[in-house]
Amino acid sequence: MRIAVLGGGHGSHAAAADLSEQGHEVRLWRRDAAALAPVRASGSIGLIDHAGRRRVPIALATSDIGEAVRGAELLLMPSPALAQDDIADTLAPHLADGMVAFLPPGTFGTVTSARRAAAAGSRADVLWAETGTLPYLARKRAPDEVAITIRAVRLPTGVYPARRADEAIAAIRRAYPSVQPCGDALSGALMNAGPVIHPPLILMNAAPLEFNARYDIHLEGTQPSVRAVTDALDAERIAVREAFGYDGPHFPLRDHYTSDRWMYGDAHRKLTDSGDWREHIDLHAHRYMTEDTVLGLAFLASCARFAGVEAPVAHGLLAVAGAILGRDLRAGPRTLEALGLASMTRADLQARLREGTL
Repeated sequence: MRIAVLGGGHGSHAAAADLSEQGHEVRLWRRDAAALAPVRASGSIGLIDHAGRRRVPIALATSDIGEAVRGAELLLMPSPALAQDDIADTLAPHLADGMVAFLPPGTFGTVTSARRAAAAGSRADVLWAETGTLPYLARKRAPDEVAITIRAVRLPTGVYPARRADEAIAAIRRAYPSVQPCGDALSGALMNAGPVIHPPLILMNAAPLEFNARYDIHLEGTQPSVRAVTDALDAERIAVREAFGYDGPHFPLRDHYTSDRWMYGDAHRKLTDSGDWREHIDLHAHRYMTEDTVLGLAFLASCARFAGVEAPVAHGLLAVAGAILGRDLRAGPRTLEALGLASMTRADLQARLREGTL
């Protein structure tokens, strides 16, 4: 399968190496040519996982997005939600009929990216899909080396437009057999684990994060009081899903800690044992704040307002984060209000998600 991987972060490097090793033709695009230079020079990415350390050749590493996506069947976009608008604008002239764009995870980026591409002039018939997490728990060890701690075993995925979900799921499964349908793009967005797990971890560990140069929120920072807040926030997410009429499984986050039923299977112990998540987290600049809180948690809170679901934990955490950042996060760019969708009825919103007319 010809796959374009768009982005230069942990997930993009993990995907480029992993999918190349599976035999796919992978083109890795990163805007920053200097940062991409080590991969281009060797034509490969170093991969570290349970099988050891090795170099994996990739078909192409380029800072020319047109070169990366030309003829691609799958566009994989594992970049932070903050980058999605810019990527969609850059990608728009190069989109072609029949392409499938997969955003793992999306934060409703399927709809926003489709809108941006159309506004930039694209009329290509593209299917957009998003899931609840990256396909990998991964961290870059060097500019051209990535460590994969675990691969996802379940990837619940929503599609825009939902009426063509079978086509999109079939295409993505050629690269990720763990993908399973969960309905429309909003359902996929409400599977996103980042806005549930990360805001409580960073906000309830704010002082240790500011005091310590390197701190593991998934180890020292994950204590019973934090877990209680995370579970309560996730219960609100599930209540929102149910209010929209979405069926289970809802992949409750408690399974990440207590069983092998979650998206990564039995992953939490492997994550903490790796040591790769002991890091410096700047509360103003880290993606757990800028992506998972400012965009993702605000999106979840707006969906709760739309659905008439009480969500005191989501709103409370958003208020605390807003106090740290010095601004009101309720009007964030990914809220249904900001996207012009809050005045719709639920039936109209879901009909438009089905037809792809948002």
